[in-house]
Amino acid sequence: MARAKRHYLHGHVWHITHRCHKREFLLKFSKDRKRWLHWLYQAKKRYGLKILNYIVTSNHIHLLVAGDGNRDVIPKSMQLIASRTGQEYNQRKGRNGAFWEDRYHATAIESDEHFFRCCAYIDLNMVRAGVVSHPSQWPFCGYNEIQTPRRKNVLIDYDKFIELSGIDNYDQAKRDHQGWVEEYLGRGNDHDDKWTRSIAVGSKEFIDTVKTKLGVLAKGRDAKETGAGYQLREPVPFYLHHFGDKKDDIGVKNTHLWDINP
Repeated sequence: MARAKRHYLHGHVWHITHRCHKREFLLKFSKDRKRWLHWLYQAKKRYGLKILNYIVTSNHIHLLVAGDGNRDVIPKSMQLIASRTGQEYNQRKGRNGAFWEDRYHATAIESDEHFFRCCAYIDLNMVRAGVVSHPSQWPFCGYNEIQTPRRKNVLIDYDKFIELSGIDNYDQAKRDHQGWVEEYLGRGNDHDDKWTRSIAVGSKEFIDTVKTKLGVLAKGRDAKETGAGYQLREPVPFYLHHFGDKKDDIGVKNTHLWDINP
Protein backbone atom coordinates (compact mmCIF):
# COMPACT_ATOMS: atom_id res chain seq x y z
CA MET A 1 0.00 0.00 0.00
CA ALA A 2 1.30 3.47 -0.89
CA ARG A 3 2.48 5.61 1.98
CA ALA A 4 0.54 8.75 2.78
CA LYS A 5 2.05 12.16 2.05
CA ARG A 6 3.30 13.95 5.14
CA HIS A 7 1.52 17.12 6.11
CA TYR A 8 1.52 19.24 9.23
CA LEU A 9 -0.80 22.06 10.29
CA HIS A 10 0.79 24.46 12.74
CA GLY A 11 -1.02 25.44 15.93
CA HIS A 12 -3.52 22.58 16.16
CA VAL A 13 -4.20 20.00 18.83
CA TRP A 14 -3.48 16.45 17.64
CA HIS A 15 -4.98 13.20 18.85
CA ILE A 16 -2.40 10.52 18.09
CA THR A 17 -3.02 6.79 18.11
CA HIS A 18 -0.35 4.13 17.65
CA ARG A 19 -0.86 0.39 17.88
CA CYS A 20 1.43 -2.55 18.48
CA HIS A 21 2.45 -4.65 15.50
CA LYS A 22 -0.41 -6.86 14.29
CA ARG A 23 -2.44 -5.70 17.31
CA GLU A 24 -0.35 -7.91 19.58
CA PHE A 25 -0.62 -7.28 23.34
CA LEU A 26 2.98 -6.19 23.72
CA LEU A 27 2.12 -3.62 26.39
CA LYS A 28 0.22 -6.04 28.62
CA PHE A 29 2.74 -5.81 31.46
CA SER A 30 2.85 -2.73 33.67
CA LYS A 31 6.65 -2.48 33.36
CA ASP A 32 6.32 -1.88 29.61
CA ARG A 33 3.53 0.66 30.04
CA LYS A 34 5.71 2.47 32.59
CA ARG A 35 8.62 2.51 30.15
CA TRP A 36 6.39 4.06 27.49
CA LEU A 37 5.45 6.78 30.00
CA HIS A 38 9.11 7.23 30.92
CA TRP A 39 10.02 7.93 27.29
CA LEU A 40 7.00 10.21 26.93
CA TYR A 41 8.44 12.25 29.80
CA GLN A 42 11.84 12.24 28.11
CA ALA A 43 10.25 13.53 24.89
CA LYS A 44 8.74 16.39 26.86
CA LYS A 45 12.13 17.23 28.38
CA ARG A 46 14.16 16.88 25.17
CA TYR A 47 11.84 18.40 22.60
CA GLY A 48 9.30 20.43 24.56
CA LEU A 49 6.36 18.20 23.62
CA LYS A 50 3.16 19.78 24.95
CA ILE A 51 1.16 16.87 26.42
CA LEU A 52 -2.53 17.32 27.16
CA ASN A 53 -3.70 13.76 27.83
CA TYR A 54 -2.59 10.16 27.27
CA ILE A 55 -3.37 6.51 27.91
CA VAL A 56 -1.36 3.31 27.50
CA THR A 57 -3.41 0.15 26.94
CA SER A 58 -2.25 -3.41 26.37
CA ASN A 59 -1.84 -3.07 22.60
CA HIS A 60 -2.00 0.61 21.67
CA ILE A 61 -1.65 4.16 22.97
CA HIS A 62 -3.55 7.43 22.71
CA LEU A 63 -1.82 10.78 23.06
CA LEU A 64 -3.25 14.30 22.92
CA VAL A 65 -0.66 17.00 22.18
CA ALA A 66 -0.47 20.62 21.06
CA GLY A 67 1.41 21.24 17.83
CA ASP A 68 3.02 24.55 18.75
CA GLY A 69 6.45 25.66 17.59
CA ASN A 70 8.79 23.44 15.59
CA ARG A 71 6.97 21.08 13.25
CA ASP A 72 9.54 18.36 14.06
CA VAL A 73 8.65 18.16 17.76
CA ILE A 74 5.82 15.64 17.39
CA PRO A 75 7.49 13.23 14.91
CA LYS A 76 10.79 13.33 16.81
CA SER A 77 8.95 12.67 20.07
CA MET A 78 7.02 9.75 18.62
CA GLN A 79 10.18 8.31 17.09
CA LEU A 80 11.99 8.50 20.44
CA ILE A 81 9.14 6.93 22.42
CA ALA A 82 8.38 4.18 19.93
CA SER A 83 11.97 3.20 19.18
CA ARG A 84 13.18 3.13 22.79
CA THR A 85 10.11 1.27 24.06
CA GLY A 86 10.40 -1.34 21.31
CA GLN A 87 14.16 -1.76 21.71
CA GLU A 88 13.93 -2.27 25.46
CA TYR A 89 11.14 -4.82 25.09
CA ASN A 90 12.95 -6.80 22.39
CA GLN A 91 16.21 -6.83 24.33
CA ARG A 92 14.51 -8.05 27.50
CA LYS A 93 12.53 -10.73 25.69
CA GLY A 94 15.24 -11.76 23.25
CA ARG A 95 12.77 -10.89 20.52
CA ASN A 96 13.30 -9.76 16.94
CA GLY A 97 10.91 -7.89 14.71
CA ALA A 98 8.70 -4.84 14.76
CA PHE A 99 7.10 -3.73 18.01
CA TRP A 100 4.83 -1.05 16.50
CA GLU A 101 2.84 -0.57 13.34
CA ASP A 102 5.03 1.47 11.01
CA ARG A 103 2.94 4.63 11.32
CA TYR A 104 0.74 6.40 13.78
CA HIS A 105 -2.52 8.19 13.02
CA ALA A 106 -3.08 11.84 13.93
CA THR A 107 -6.37 13.74 14.01
CA ALA A 108 -6.55 17.55 14.32
CA ILE A 109 -8.92 18.51 17.16
CA GLU A 110 -10.60 21.88 17.67
CA SER A 111 -10.29 23.46 21.13
CA ASP A 112 -13.07 24.10 23.70
CA GLU A 113 -15.89 21.52 23.64
CA HIS A 114 -14.25 19.20 21.10
CA PHE A 115 -11.05 19.27 23.12
CA PHE A 116 -12.92 18.05 26.22
CA ARG A 117 -14.81 15.42 24.23
CA CYS A 118 -11.55 14.01 22.90
CA CYS A 119 -10.03 14.03 26.41
CA ALA A 120 -12.98 12.02 27.69
CA TYR A 121 -12.71 9.60 24.76
CA ILE A 122 -9.08 8.94 25.67
CA ASP A 123 -9.80 8.63 29.40
CA LEU A 124 -12.55 6.07 28.85
CA ASN A 125 -10.59 3.71 26.64
CA MET A 126 -10.15 1.01 29.27
CA VAL A 127 -13.73 1.48 30.45
CA ARG A 128 -14.88 0.70 26.90
CA ALA A 129 -12.64 -2.38 27.00
CA GLY A 130 -14.34 -3.54 30.21
CA VAL A 131 -11.09 -3.53 32.20
CA VAL A 132 -12.15 -0.84 34.70
CA SER A 133 -15.42 0.90 35.55
CA HIS A 134 -13.91 4.39 35.86
CA PRO A 135 -10.75 5.95 34.33
CA SER A 136 -9.41 6.81 37.79
CA GLN A 137 -8.86 3.07 38.28
CA TRP A 138 -6.41 2.84 35.36
CA PRO A 139 -3.01 4.22 36.46
CA PHE A 140 -1.55 4.50 32.96
CA CYS A 141 -3.63 7.42 31.73
CA GLY A 142 -3.79 11.17 32.21
CA TYR A 143 -7.12 11.32 34.03
CA ASN A 144 -5.69 11.28 37.57
CA GLU A 145 -2.87 13.63 36.65
CA ILE A 146 -5.37 16.14 35.25
CA GLN A 147 -7.63 15.86 38.29
CA THR A 148 -4.77 15.89 40.83
CA PRO A 149 -1.81 17.79 39.34
CA ARG A 150 1.65 16.41 40.08
CA ARG A 151 4.67 18.26 41.41
CA LYS A 152 7.25 15.78 40.11
CA ASN A 153 7.58 13.95 36.79
CA VAL A 154 4.79 16.09 35.38
CA LEU A 155 3.55 15.05 31.95
CA ILE A 156 0.50 17.27 31.45
CA ASP A 157 1.11 20.85 30.31
CA TYR A 158 -1.39 22.48 32.66
CA ASP A 159 -1.04 25.99 31.21
CA LYS A 160 -1.78 24.72 27.71
CA PHE A 161 -4.65 22.63 29.04
CA ILE A 162 -6.26 25.76 30.50
CA GLU A 163 -5.70 27.73 27.29
CA LEU A 164 -7.31 25.09 25.07
CA SER A 165 -10.22 24.51 27.43
CA GLY A 166 -11.31 28.11 26.90
CA ILE A 167 -11.46 28.63 30.67
CA ASP A 168 -9.32 31.08 32.65
CA ASN A 169 -8.57 28.92 35.70
CA TYR A 170 -7.45 25.35 36.19
CA ASP A 171 -9.92 24.39 38.92
CA GLN A 172 -12.81 25.04 36.55
CA ALA A 173 -11.04 23.34 33.66
CA LYS A 174 -10.55 20.11 35.61
CA ARG A 175 -14.17 20.22 36.84
CA ASP A 176 -15.33 20.52 33.24
CA HIS A 177 -13.02 17.66 32.27
CA GLN A 178 -14.49 15.49 35.01
CA GLY A 179 -18.00 16.51 33.96
CA TRP A 180 -17.47 15.35 30.38
CA VAL A 181 -16.15 11.99 31.60
CA GLU A 182 -19.15 11.49 33.88
CA GLU A 183 -21.56 12.48 31.10
CA TYR A 184 -20.04 9.90 28.75
CA LEU A 185 -20.21 7.26 31.48
CA GLY A 186 -23.84 8.11 32.16
CA ARG A 187 -24.96 7.55 28.59
CA GLY A 188 -23.26 4.20 28.08
CA ASN A 189 -19.92 5.35 26.68
CA ASP A 190 -20.46 4.11 23.11
CA HIS A 191 -17.42 3.88 20.86
CA ASP A 192 -17.09 6.81 18.44
CA ASP A 193 -14.52 6.23 15.71
CA LYS A 194 -14.35 9.84 14.53
CA TRP A 195 -11.52 10.45 17.01
CA THR A 196 -9.36 7.74 15.43
CA ARG A 197 -10.50 7.61 11.79
CA SER A 198 -10.74 11.31 10.89
CA ILE A 199 -8.25 13.88 9.68
CA ALA A 200 -9.95 16.60 11.73
CA VAL A 201 -12.83 16.96 14.21
CA GLY A 202 -14.57 20.21 15.16
CA SER A 203 -17.03 22.85 13.99
CA LYS A 204 -17.90 23.40 10.33
CA GLU A 205 -15.65 26.48 10.32
CA PHE A 206 -12.75 24.47 11.76
CA ILE A 207 -13.17 21.70 9.18
CA ASP A 208 -13.30 24.24 6.34
CA THR A 209 -10.10 25.86 7.68
CA VAL A 210 -8.30 22.50 7.80
CA LYS A 211 -9.44 21.66 4.26
CA THR A 212 -8.20 25.03 3.02
CA LYS A 213 -4.80 24.56 4.68
CA LEU A 214 -4.46 21.06 3.23
CA GLY A 215 -5.22 22.30 -0.28
CA VAL A 216 -4.81 19.55 -2.86
CA LEU A 217 -4.10 17.07 -0.05
CA ALA A 218 -7.77 17.36 0.96
CA LYS A 219 -8.97 16.16 -2.43
CA GLY A 220 -11.29 13.17 -2.05
CA ARG A 221 -11.74 13.73 1.69
CA ASP A 222 -15.27 14.45 2.78
CA ALA A 223 -16.66 16.62 5.59
CA LYS A 224 -19.28 14.69 7.53
CA GLU A 225 -21.72 16.08 10.07
CA THR A 226 -21.93 14.21 13.37
CA GLY A 227 -24.13 14.62 16.43
CA ALA A 228 -21.66 17.09 17.95
CA GLY A 229 -19.94 18.89 15.10
CA TYR A 230 -18.17 17.80 11.94
CA GLN A 231 -15.31 15.57 10.91
CA LEU A 232 -13.05 15.56 7.88
CA ARG A 233 -13.18 11.95 6.92
CA GLU A 234 -10.76 9.70 5.07
CA PRO A 235 -12.35 7.01 2.87
CA VAL A 236 -12.15 3.64 4.64
CA PRO A 237 -10.70 0.80 2.51
CA PHE A 238 -12.83 -2.26 2.07
CA TYR A 239 -10.32 -4.56 3.81
CA LEU A 240 -10.89 -2.74 7.13
CA HIS A 241 -14.24 -4.48 7.51
CA HIS A 242 -12.43 -7.78 8.01
CA PHE A 243 -11.10 -6.43 11.32
CA GLY A 244 -14.52 -5.45 12.68
CA ASP A 245 -15.18 -1.71 12.90
CA LYS A 246 -16.80 -1.89 16.34
CA LYS A 247 -13.65 -3.19 18.00
CA ASP A 248 -11.11 -1.33 15.86
CA ASP A 249 -9.81 1.64 17.85
CA ILE A 250 -7.01 2.71 15.54
CA GLY A 251 -7.10 4.32 12.11
CA VAL A 252 -5.90 2.56 8.98
CA LYS A 253 -2.37 2.97 7.62
CA ASN A 254 -3.03 5.35 4.75
CA THR A 255 -4.60 7.97 7.01
CA HIS A 256 -1.43 8.63 8.99
CA LEU A 257 -0.13 12.18 8.89
CA TRP A 258 3.52 11.67 9.89
CA ASP A 259 5.85 8.77 9.26
CA ILE A 260 8.13 7.24 11.86
CA ASN A 261 10.63 4.42 11.80
CA PRO A 262 10.64 2.76 15.24
